Amino acid sequence: MKFCRTLAVAATVTVATPVALLTAAPAFASGSSAAPAPDQPTYAELVKTATAAQKAYDEAVAAETEGRKEVEATLKALDSDTHPLKAASIAADKAAKEAAATKDAAQKAVADAKAQLDAAQSDSDKAEAQRVLAAAEGDLAKAVTAQQEADAAAEKAHTALDDARVAAARKYSRIQQALEKARAAKEAADKALAAAKECVRESGLTSQAVGLPAEVAAGSTVGFTLRVTNGTRRTLAVDPLVFFHVAGESRGAKSLLKVEWSNGSTWQALNGEDPEHIAHLDVMKPGEHSDVKLRMKVDSAARNAEAFALLAGDASDAYNPCVLGPMKRYDFTLLPAGSKTAPSGDAKPVPPGGDDDKRPGAAKPGKGSAPSAQGGTSAQATGTTTTAAGAEGSLAETGSSPAMAPIALTSAATVVLGAGAVVAARRRTSTRGV
Repeated sequence: MKFCRTLAVAATVTVATPVALLTAAPAFASGSSAAPAPDQPTYAELVKTATAAQKAYDEAVAAETEGRKEVEATLKALDSDTHPLKAASIAADKAAKEAAATKDAAQKAVADAKAQLDAAQSDSDKAEAQRVLAAAEGDLAKAVTAQQEADAAAEKAHTALDDARVAAARKYSRIQQALEKARAAKEAADKALAAAKECVRESGLTSQAVGLPAEVAAGSTVGFTLRVTNGTRRTLAVDPLVFFHVAGESRGAKSLLKVEWSNGSTWQALNGEDPEHIAHLDVMKPGEHSDVKLRMKVDSAARNAEAFALLAGDASDAYNPCVLGPMKRYDFTLLPAGSKTAPSGDAKPVPPGGDDDKRPGAAKPGKGSAPSAQGGTSAQATGTTTTAAGAEGSLAETGSSPAMAPIALTSAATVVLGAGAVVAARRRTSTRGV
């Protein structure tokens, strides 16, 4: 799965000025802790259907192209005098024309014989004229029959030629109909897949900072925990997202904060410039939670400054490649070295602003392999997972997965003197195949 969340952080150059979080509004698919319908196709099934529909459509397009060429070639051939059907039609027309001429000649011979009979004076002349007339009428009868047969043969030849043209056209029409059906199936499959790719908001997928102090003195290191809880009715693959920032710090500058997270055996540093996914959990069932240890080192040169942490849960399940939990924000203060911090302790989540929890739709899933919470490419999750009943145990190891890609986050940031804006785009380019 690949996620894209954009955080636009407005900041002034004065380090003591609080940082306000502003984001671009996304389009989320509706949904809040709703379990998929029993007969709902999985995302993998939708991808398979869309892939098959695309293949069928491509084949139908190719078949239509070939079919069009074939029908054009067939019709062109049928119009050629050398084609057997066209040649037979031409020969039949010629025979019918000759038969008509023969009949016309026979009719004239009968007319001439009748005229001779009428003009005969003697009995012998009349007898001879009668014999000629009888012969002419016999020839005419034969000519009429021959013409009828020739006309019928010509009609049959023309019908055969026309039938061949119609057959070619019908064959192409069936190919066109198959293309239209394939196009409709492809569009329906693409629409269903696009709907599944829409980001689903799950308010029950929560992230909480436990033990993050409200005040931290320069030169000190504090430890705390990120707790991600699956309060939904979905079984999810979860990627906690974290981002720490000090007001006034520009992109590329050395940060006063160094934040690290534990993968169970080593500490891994956050890049400090972009929102970042950590501690991938391949399977988190409804009601379970997972804790990730973090520690934050504050540079000894730090003076009074305002800072904040952003926490959220990015996830996917068998039905949606983009499931997003709400953004949570914690404000805390950096104090000069040696300062006494408030005994009350922990930073509290502040109510999100109007745009704090709005994020753009996730980018579409792809392929690759991503590091797990344990490091490397193992799909085993970090830390422990606890059920709603409170029973604690390690998540089952599922083995390595070549379909999990390395996490890559991209962002852009700009600072304008006096009232600069730091734009941090959080984009997870890691993808897990389906």
